[in-house]
Amino acid sequence: MITSSAPHRRTLPAVLAAAALALAALLVPAAPAFAHDELVSSDPSADEVLDALPAQITLTYSADVLASEGATVIQVTDAAGTSLTDGAPTVSGTAVTQALAGTASGAVTVVWRVVSSDGHPIDGTLSFTVPAAPTPTETPTPTATASTTPTPEPTVTVTMTAAPTENTAEASPLPWILLAVALVVVIGAVVWILLTRGRAGSSGEGSAGTAGR
Repeated sequence: MITSSAPHRRTLPAVLAAAALALAALLVPAAPAFAHDELVSSDPSADEVLDALPAQITLTYSADVLASEGATVIQVTDAAGTSLTDGAPTVSGTAVTQALAGTASGAVTVVWRVVSSDGHPIDGTLSFTVPAAPTPTETPTPTATASTTPTPEPTVTVTMTAAPTENTAEASPLPWILLAVALVVVIGAVVWILLTRGRAGSSGEGSAGTAGR
C-alpha cells in the first residue's frame, strides 16, 4: 500500500508558523497597554469634611483634557439633590474648575465627565461633607405676669424718753429752821418792845404819885 505524503507537506508550514508565533509570544515581552488619562487629585479632596461649602471645586487630571464646548460636565449636588453649580466649568490644561453657589449640609456629591487627551471620555464620582449647622435652641419667651409690689408698712418709731427721776431725797430742814429763828426774833422783838413800853409807863406813874404828896 502506497501512502501519500502530500497532506503532510501542506500542514508542515502551518505548524511551523504556529510554533514560531508561540515562541515569539514567549520571547517578546508584551507591550504595555495604553493607559487613559485619569483624575489624580481634587480640591476639596474626596471624603474631606469642611466647615462650609467652598466657592469652587477643582479637579486635576494626569494629562490635559479637551476644552471643547460640552466635553466637560461637572454636576455638584447636596444631600437633597439640589444643584450647587454656578455656571459652566472652566478648563485650563490638566485642571477643571467648577464654581459653586448656595449652602449645603451633609454629603455633597460631585459627578464629573471629561474627554481625555486621546479623545476617550472618562468619568467618575467623588464626595465630601459639609456638617449641618446646629439648630439654635429656642429659648421660651417668659410670660409677663403682673407682679404685685407689697406696699411697705409704715414704720412706727417709738422714742423711749427717760422718765423724770423722782427726787426721793428728803427736803432740807434749813429753810424751816431759818423761818423759826426769824419768828423767834420777831416775837422776841415784839416782847421786848412791849416790856420796854410797860416799864416806861410804870416809871411815869410812880414819879407823878411822889410829886403829889
